[in-house]
Amino acid sequence: MHRVVVVGGSLAAVHAIETLRANGFDGDLTLVGAEPHLPYDRPPLSKEALRYGPDKESILLREPSWYESMAVRLLLGRPARALDPAARTVTLDGGTPVPYDGLVIATGSRPRPIEPDHVPAYTLRTLDDVVRLREALDGASRLAIFGAGFIGLEVAATVREMGLEVTVVELAPVPLARVLGDEVGQWFLDYHARHGVDLRCGQPFSAVEPHAGGVRLRFPDSSEVGAQVLLAGVGVTPATDWLRGSGLAVSDGVICDQCLRASAPGVVAAGDVARWYNPLFDQEMRVEQWMNAVEQGRHAALTLLGATDAYAPVPYLWSDQFDARMRFVGTAQAAHQVHIEYRGEDAMVALFGRGGVVVGALCINATRELPLHRKAIAERAAWDDVVG
Repeated sequence: MHRVVVVGGSLAAVHAIETLRANGFDGDLTLVGAEPHLPYDRPPLSKEALRYGPDKESILLREPSWYESMAVRLLLGRPARALDPAARTVTLDGGTPVPYDGLVIATGSRPRPIEPDHVPAYTLRTLDDVVRLREALDGASRLAIFGAGFIGLEVAATVREMGLEVTVVELAPVPLARVLGDEVGQWFLDYHARHGVDLRCGQPFSAVEPHAGGVRLRFPDSSEVGAQVLLAGVGVTPATDWLRGSGLAVSDGVICDQCLRASAPGVVAAGDVARWYNPLFDQEMRVEQWMNAVEQGRHAALTLLGATDAYAPVPYLWSDQFDARMRFVGTAQAAHQVHIEYRGEDAMVALFGRGGVVVGALCINATRELPLHRKAIAERAAWDDVVG
């Protein structure tokens, strides 16, 4: 293998590059990125970068000199448009072909756009997005957010701390219901309400109209909310459009085996874009988490170099909202057992079980307990032994 191409200027991509070089790959290495920027850290975008303005140097994952030391050919601002696995070629915007012997797909995900009634809505996924959103919020008094997922709640907390009013509209009865269930979701609803967020769950808007330099949301109960800025936070989709027609197996992500190999020879995937079989939980997963991108990028690179170990982590995610430090390990998908312990008004621990074993744990302002629960999940501990 003499030529490796990494598509996607992402966290997973940087760690794949680092691992390839650290493990003896000394051939040609090319990084293809859709954005003109060097790869940067995304979690600060909904927090410090939104509140204080992005420091474009401090959020870089690696300094420019690092890419020189790694002998990486940078093709930034050049989105990948097509893949030909038979010819082992990636075609860039403008028609430029880039040949490869090994390919790492690390294109991440994109926000689901919404344009209700032709009213433009901002999204928050890229550095340019946060610059535009900050400019729009300058002089505004209220932000409306569609979607009470993690990004919507994080932005709501940040903008409230900036002194603006915030209305969040969510179709589900409580925030994060699909991820963590109704009871945990109710905790987040109550917590944000105590911090002045206007959360409207379970009541879809009936109309969104341009109004007084912003938008007006109308609800079925005849109530109205006016806001100067509208943000779409209704989730993301894996960035796989450029793979149409390639023959690569894609279904809500690039389909991979337990080693992160895609369905074409010499192709692996990592990060938000990868859907793989995790033998620890006996299920396919696609994980949109910072730590997963790091570990998966490394693992995909090793697989490309010939390793055959399964990628079987206990997923880990975090979210900071106001003073709540939320940490989660494992999965709550299809959990039919939930045990919740409240530790005062602003702290809780929730455990999730499936098939008689512990599969997930949520700690809010109780992070010291997290390692114990992560160990129990990794060891497939029995539900009754942990909870009983």
